[in-house]
Amino acid sequence: MECLRFTSEFTPGLGEGEGLVAASGAPPLVVPGEWKDPDMVALADYASDERTARVMLSMMFEPADRTFGRLLRREGAVETLRLLDAGGSMPGVRVEEAAILHHTAQQFASRERLGDDLAGVLDGSYAPLIPGDAHWPVSVDALGDRAPYVLWAKGATSFLATRVEDRATITGSRASTSYGDLVAGELAQDASHAEQIVVSGGAYGIDGAAHRGVLVGGGQTIAVLAGGPDRLYPAGHREMLERVGDVGLLMSEMPPGSAPTRHRFIARGRLLAALSSATVIVEAGARSGALHVAREAHALGRGVGAVPGPVTSAASTGTHLLLSEGTAALVTGHHDLATLTSDRRQAPARTPGLRAARDLDAVDQNRPGRSL
Repeated sequence: MECLRFTSEFTPGLGEGEGLVAASGAPPLVVPGEWKDPDMVALADYASDERTARVMLSMMFEPADRTFGRLLRREGAVETLRLLDAGGSMPGVRVEEAAILHHTAQQFASRERLGDDLAGVLDGSYAPLIPGDAHWPVSVDALGDRAPYVLWAKGATSFLATRVEDRATITGSRASTSYGDLVAGELAQDASHAEQIVVSGGAYGIDGAAHRGVLVGGGQTIAVLAGGPDRLYPAGHREMLERVGDVGLLMSEMPPGSAPTRHRFIARGRLLAALSSATVIVEAGARSGALHVAREAHALGRGVGAVPGPVTSAASTGTHLLLSEGTAALVTGHHDLATLTSDRRQAPARTPGLRAARDLDAVDQNRPGRSL
């Protein structure tokens, strides 16, 4: 497995940012010509290349920020840093929004050990991938202004260079049932046997079952984290995630040192959807974040599938909702997943969905007096 490595002459530090999304309130508006503090460090002095500039910007701004993403796409990272230094108007950005961006940049530039902080995330422990790199997953470019600024990776970055049809996302409820864990594990294992790379979020419940199903079968898997790649969350999955980093790929759009937050979990959903040609939700409650992933995938024009469950199970309310509203197609086994990913390779030679059907029968038989 091939992994890109990048090194820096600096030393370690943190990489958390306070972006436009996370700002507690916009700073007082001022006349554009007065935004610049003459004593402030010039951010552009730290980055003369696109990679370092994008790394700095990922340390400053929260992910999935349309305003900032639009500016970055239009101007490029080096020029964006220069505009932040200049303290004036920005092309295509409203005055109020520019004020927030400048305020965030000034806070970042005021760090006492800015050079050390930047060096810490570029110490070679994690590969910072940017658009144009051989292993950049071009499928995430479909996110447009919400595309990631940089992707931090540990492990087999070559997984990201495969065809999007070779990757499938399997996710669902953290509060999964034994039925959901069984189905997710089998679906992931069958996908890996068909040489597909299984993408998930490393969380408790369905995500963990999917990763374990792949690892048991010796397959390939990617765990997309909400915090930095060094912040293995949840703590109870540290051993599993370390294993994924050893034999698969750990990935995040947040720089090392960044804590997982509610906004970052929500933003991660679009990456889970964009990385694969299809997303399958195994179990999800009515308010589960997994439904957000499914709708992101649907909006991108990717395949969306949902596994049915017992009608009495709250854990399957969300998957039934996706099926009833037409957002998702029915998935009972890998043959359905292969159709969603437009993958015409032969599925495993067994009756797909048979074990899942047996599990449903067992659930029904264990409810005395239940008749459907």
